[in-house]
Amino acid sequence: MADRHTAGITSMVANKKLLVLPGDGIGPEVMGEVRRVIDWMDRRRAVTFEVSEGLVGGAAYDAGGTALSDETMADAAASDAVLLGAVGGPKWADVPRVHRPEAGLLRLRKEMDLFANLRPALVFDALVDASTLKPEVVRGLDILILRELTGGVYFGQPRGVETLPDGSERGVDTQVYTTGEVERILRVGFDLAKKRRNKVTSVEKSNVMETGAMWRKIATRVAAEEFPDVEFDHMLADNCAMQLIRDPHQFDVIVTDNLFGDMLSDEAAMMTGSLGMLPSASLSAMDATSGRRHALYEPVHGSAPDIAGQNKANPLATLLSFGMMLRYSFDMAEDADLVEAAVQDVLGSGLRTADIAASGDEVVSTTRMGEALVEALDRRAA
Repeated sequence: MADRHTAGITSMVANKKLLVLPGDGIGPEVMGEVRRVIDWMDRRRAVTFEVSEGLVGGAAYDAGGTALSDETMADAAASDAVLLGAVGGPKWADVPRVHRPEAGLLRLRKEMDLFANLRPALVFDALVDASTLKPEVVRGLDILILRELTGGVYFGQPRGVETLPDGSERGVDTQVYTTGEVERILRVGFDLAKKRRNKVTSVEKSNVMETGAMWRKIATRVAAEEFPDVEFDHMLADNCAMQLIRDPHQFDVIVTDNLFGDMLSDEAAMMTGSLGMLPSASLSAMDATSGRRHALYEPVHGSAPDIAGQNKANPLATLLSFGMMLRYSFDMAEDADLVEAAVQDVLGSGLRTADIAASGDEVVSTTRMGEALVEALDRRAA
């Protein structure tokens, strides 16, 4: 398929600036397989990635006493996209909170204003039986949960724990949203839906929460005034949690706040059978002048320190995160489709890492899974 590219197209898609942050635990291992695919694309496709690498999380703390250095933060802000492996582990459990591995990830999200978190829930044909739900419920599942990532109860003020006069404690977390914060996440959801199956479900708790009632009012207006051609409905968060289990195919794009998005995306993740298969993306608003947006891509799974360094980790979630990067940061939908199809081919061949293996499956290493993906890409691109 490489012969379809003209010199003009090659020039257009060359020199994509990518910052790779392998992180902790299994992060470096799974990221190594992404580098294998990047090398393949440099050889076989009309794209050249300018790749740099930095430290984040516990690895950065060990090297410099902070979970993310100012230099790496500057590199992230200057890149077209950031691809992160995983952060954290028991080694850093006693580190002050401000320097814990997760603080590096939170700084990236905050300083690049990555307010839109995309969590796909995609069930591959070969993994239908890995879900705890009935095959007829999850077969062919392809939904996208869009979580507002920088506002809501995780960031609202006031927050904290105070000691009352009687010696008991009072804890406070504040749910706060502004009109602009709600509008911008909804607009991302509608734009994504127009490239999918053209349906948006806005999820909140308008029956008991003031922010939920405001969210519903704003969503109704944005849908009617700006996206009348997109199918739109509302759903209460608790009902949405139930409907995801009962009939997930009714959804296309779910847009919700930080707290409910955290919960619903984890529920949807387990419907697919394994966290080791799930990618994610976090996006900023598009700059009106440059047309560029900050973006961070990472697998949903954690650092899995119990298997780190053993060549057992599943690299597919990180590879699918790279596919999302191709699609959303570089507008390379055909290449993203190619990566996803290769993953489908590898799974269809019966290869499995231990986390997704069933009786009778061939269990392979991290490295072998990456090799198999490149072999599948070769076949697809021949």
